[in-house]
Amino acid sequence: MWHDMLVSGIPWTEKALRTILVYIAIVGLLRWTGKRELAQLNTSDLVVMLLLSNVVQNAIIGPDDSVTGALFGAVVLLLFNAAMVRCSARWDGFAKAFEGTATVLARDGAYDHARITRMGLRLADLDAAVKHQGGDDIAETTTVTLEPGGALLVVLRRADQSADKSDIAALDARLHRIETLLLSRPIS
Repeated sequence: MWHDMLVSGIPWTEKALRTILVYIAIVGLLRWTGKRELAQLNTSDLVVMLLLSNVVQNAIIGPDDSVTGALFGAVVLLLFNAAMVRCSARWDGFAKAFEGTATVLARDGAYDHARITRMGLRLADLDAAVKHQGGDDIAETTTVTLEPGGALLVVLRRADQSADKSDIAALDARLHRIETLLLSRPIS
């Protein structure tokens, strides 16, 4: 019993190579299928992700059912992912190849329907993102982009942006100057 749990059924180098190759293949497949898989994870997308992990499991573990083999594979997976993330942070070209680039879905208040269709998104999802960012309508935006990580980034026109703390502080200072001016003048 202990032997089966602790002794790996395949060489450690083979297990490491299996893990890295499956990782690269899955990242490539997710990049190929598009950012929508990450942006709008619905029930069917979640099922696909869960089944995907089960489908590639045997490719990673091979004929090894040992606990040490599983832990070794997990360590290799986490270390390789950490290396890929650090390379992406260090080199822009690597980041573009590994993560992809942002996709503009709307510009100057108008949707790019061809790109939205290609990304597999619905207009209702984009409208919801605009409203979530404080806009009322796509016409109030300068750009809407789908970021490499799957986030929808909405940039509102300057006139349609909500006031922030610095805007309120500037108005408060201006009102204070006006009050000071008014109080310093004699009442006639």
